[in-house]
Amino acid sequence: MIELKCDRLLAGLLTLFVLVCAAILPVAGTIAQDKKPNVVLISIDDLNDWIGCLGGHPQARTPNIDALAKRGVLFTNAHCQSPVCNPSRASMMSSLYPETTGIYFLNPDLAKAPAAQQNVLLPRRFEQAGYHFAAAGKLMHGGQNQKYLPNYGGSFGGMGPLPKKKLTNFPGHPLWDWGPYPAKDEQTPDYKIASWGIEQLQKEHDKPLFLGTGFYRPHVPHFAPQKWIDLFPIDEVQLPVTAKDDLDDLSEYAINLTRLKHVAPTHKWVVENNEWKPLVQTYLACVTFVDHQVGRVLDALDDSVYKDNTYVVLYSDHGFELGEKERWAKRSLWENSTSVPMIIMGPGIEGGRVCHKPVELIDIYPTLLDLTGQDADPKHEGQSLVPLLKDVKADWPHPARTSFGPGNVAIKSEHHRYIRYADGSEEFYDHQTDPHELQNVIADKDYTARIDEHRKHLPNDYHAILGTGSTGHKAFAASEAASKTP
Repeated sequence: MIELKCDRLLAGLLTLFVLVCAAILPVAGTIAQDKKPNVVLISIDDLNDWIGCLGGHPQARTPNIDALAKRGVLFTNAHCQSPVCNPSRASMMSSLYPETTGIYFLNPDLAKAPAAQQNVLLPRRFEQAGYHFAAAGKLMHGGQNQKYLPNYGGSFGGMGPLPKKKLTNFPGHPLWDWGPYPAKDEQTPDYKIASWGIEQLQKEHDKPLFLGTGFYRPHVPHFAPQKWIDLFPIDEVQLPVTAKDDLDDLSEYAINLTRLKHVAPTHKWVVENNEWKPLVQTYLACVTFVDHQVGRVLDALDDSVYKDNTYVVLYSDHGFELGEKERWAKRSLWENSTSVPMIIMGPGIEGGRVCHKPVELIDIYPTLLDLTGQDADPKHEGQSLVPLLKDVKADWPHPARTSFGPGNVAIKSEHHRYIRYADGSEEFYDHQTDPHELQNVIADKDYTARIDEHRKHLPNDYHAILGTGSTGHKAFAASEAASKTP
């Protein structure tokens, strides 16, 4: 009888213990109850290789991005699918090339590209997989951020704030301006985006977290508070490597495509107005400023419950030219325009390793599916980078491909760049001897076999151009018209 009462008492206590645990765990153990890894996506607009760990400029100061590289895998040969914001971001979010979707330039919206609708976009796919997806800033182009990003936190002012009057005397596009503005970090959208991201990391969500932070700098205007510009005294600023005869071995079509109907300053204007050093100075300052915002987010991650179970992917949508080949901005198929930083860090990834294989932004989506244990999408045109995350020297037969309108394509392998334009003209560069692409060796017979191998990777078909009226549309149309003029 006593034993029976004891058994009942023990059973009652056990039941009470279970009920208490059930009440406590959803609050104190919300992260532990789901072992799916979290994801933090860090996008930086118009960032080229002017960061410390990539060595693109000797004066670059990016301690936080460099520290992230030491904790993960740094991809030194990563490339965008288009050197323009909208098509690059559309490709990344769909894992489809512009040649497949028809999105080559600053418009249209993904909703107006029927071929792009065949794939579930990355944000929706992770939401369907049970993730709490939240993002702020610029992960997509324009209003598509609010349209396609669940729990969108806002742009916090986007490319602003802008002064009432331009700081420079450049008479063109209002965003093409540079100098010390605004007065404080806290007044900038990127500071606010980082703060918003920090707030998300300080919360304990009842689902695995997918957090996106899209920073706007160093996109023009090249504005940063004075303290960041002061880090780069104007008299000490070093200009990028260039050559006076760099355009002599290029076709007329290549020159037209990268100059006609563009909104950036011409190189002639920059030089004649003594603005080359100020533009380099303010770009370097913007890069260091945004690096500081990246550091704030990463510090918050390290202080959060997500620290040990989160993959971090840092990348840019395309590069940026600051006088190379007498060019400014992007919209070219040369290295400085197509190359992007890419770093992946997280559980199971050995840190401090460097991969020189050619990879692409459209690889990010299938890679994240692979890392988070989800099924691959056979419609994706990108590749999972997990084999390279395991072994940075693994066999990798995939070159990187970038286009700027149908027929204008660059193919980047580990050591070479091949470019074919719509008029049939070509370029070929050997990065082992010519990392700055100063000598087009397309006519050198010693490279015939390598050139033929690169040609094999050109697209077989090109979707018709969708959208109208953007800078890219106008530049492409003007180049085509010029090539047909007797």
